[in-house]
Amino acid sequence: MNRGAIAEIDLSAIAHNLSVVRKTTRNRPVIAVVKADAYGHGAVGVSRKLLQEGVLYLAVAYVSEAKTLRDEGITAPIIVLFDGDEIEFFFDLSLVPVVYRKETAAALSSEALKRKTVKKIHVKIDTGMGRLGLHGDTIIDDITAISEMPGIEIEGLLSHFSEADLADRSYALLQLERFNAIRKTLSGILKKNVFAHFANSAAVLTLRDAYFDAVRPGIMLYGHSTISQKQNLQLPSLEKSDNHMSLIPAMTIKSKILCIRTIPADTPISYGRTFVTKRQSRIGVIPLGYADGYSRSFSNNAEMLVKGRRVPVVGRVCMDLTMLDVTEVDAGKNDEVVILGRQGRHAITAEDLASRAGTISYEILTSLGNRARRTYVETD
Repeated sequence: MNRGAIAEIDLSAIAHNLSVVRKTTRNRPVIAVVKADAYGHGAVGVSRKLLQEGVLYLAVAYVSEAKTLRDEGITAPIIVLFDGDEIEFFFDLSLVPVVYRKETAAALSSEALKRKTVKKIHVKIDTGMGRLGLHGDTIIDDITAISEMPGIEIEGLLSHFSEADLADRSYALLQLERFNAIRKTLSGILKKNVFAHFANSAAVLTLRDAYFDAVRPGIMLYGHSTISQKQNLQLPSLEKSDNHMSLIPAMTIKSKILCIRTIPADTPISYGRTFVTKRQSRIGVIPLGYADGYSRSFSNNAEMLVKGRRVPVVGRVCMDLTMLDVTEVDAGKNDEVVILGRQGRHAITAEDLASRAGTISYEILTSLGNRARRTYVETD
């Protein structure tokens, strides 16, 4: 038996989630974020589906991710969000660099002159995220200097929200105000409107004024939202219903039972004896552990689905193995186990697991998805 799990990726769900984005934004062009191997869903397979569905751009974090897509024959425009050092590759692979330092712009200018070409760039400004981007009182001066460099052309302007998923949107609105002011000034400098994109998934759901010329969803495309039902946010008037609730999770994580052991009462299970059977129990052993992205924090603190029923994780999660109490289930060796996803009437969501682990759904998806063997399905 292979170790770990299988990640089943539903490409029909990806297409559906894209349609939710379009419906919410009244068909704004979409820049699909497929960084971190499409949040664990597989960047190549997901990108092909998204391009088939007509997205405008793909966006990745680093040049290496873009190279993987190019090596697989993907020719669509790719925006590289964070990497400014692989200058030659931006030209060799026809990539769109996001510039957040004058030094990177100068290097791109120099390379463009050598190649007797013009490289279109997108400029990132820090409106309050405090991470990357031109910032401070010199933003306009820096953008002006970049715009005057030969061989490069400022095509786009972007920023990133810090907390557009909170019920209190005052800080997000402040970021939006800063962005609008710089966008207006830049249009005056360039004597043209610049292609602006700002809205991440949370802003797609909460800030219509942030849609601009394109939206840049990530987690939404994979069927998840950071907007809690309890927040009771006023969503864009186009969608009075909670649109994030119509998203369909695209990833299911499955494994099989390696073996089942009948254990007498008062028997400790796994390291540290953190679980001791209270009765004669049937313990199912699953061939995945924290080396496969299933967090040790799920020890005695999570459930999996077997035969359509929830069964508890018992004992500490090991590097290669996890134990389940299947006493109440008619389970046997090689029976399917669902770690993330739906089986019968029950479902375990990334948000459920994130809550147990004290983290966010992004980490659950990337941890499990990037370590699993992937298969792709179309359910329509």
